[in-house]
Amino acid sequence: MVIEQLIYECGKNNTKAQEHVYRLLAPKLFSVCLKYSRNYEEAQDNLQESFLIIFEKINQYKNSGSFEGWAKRIVINYVLQQYRKQTVFEIVSEKIPAEEELEIDDDAISLEFLTKIIQELPDRYRLVFNLYVLDGYSHKEISEMLEINIGTSKSNLARAKAILKTKIELNNSFDVKKSK
Repeated sequence: MVIEQLIYECGKNNTKAQEHVYRLLAPKLFSVCLKYSRNYEEAQDNLQESFLIIFEKINQYKNSGSFEGWAKRIVINYVLQQYRKQTVFEIVSEKIPAEEELEIDDDAISLEFLTKIIQELPDRYRLVFNLYVLDGYSHKEISEMLEINIGTSKSNLARAKAILKTKIELNNSFDVKKSK
């Protein structure tokens, strides 16, 4: 079935079409949830809730742009809305730490380890890091999405990078000691 027909059928609450769309998009959207969530279980919950919203609002999709991109935006907005409700952001001064360069040697670090340490970041740092580094949003866009000021976004990014750099360095020094 063509995606346009699936979307149309989902809009009519056709459960077979909904299941087909779920199976088609769930792996990709789960990876988005995993990036923004504290752990695997929270990512699963976020995915399920996001799909409820996707199916509820599917008639609002106007077949312009990619459906996957539209669904991804819903997932990100849902997850961010959950964090805003928890008021995880704190206002910080406009003094922004020096930008940390975070260079990752793909051979020296596994994707699983990187995902784990990103998930361990405090919520406000993890969200800004993912939005800026992984999804390409500007600090202005992030400040609007998270209802924080631009300085807070920049500061949270710098702190996230510093934490990640420290954890990567500790992991690499541990690996070196282990191999001796």
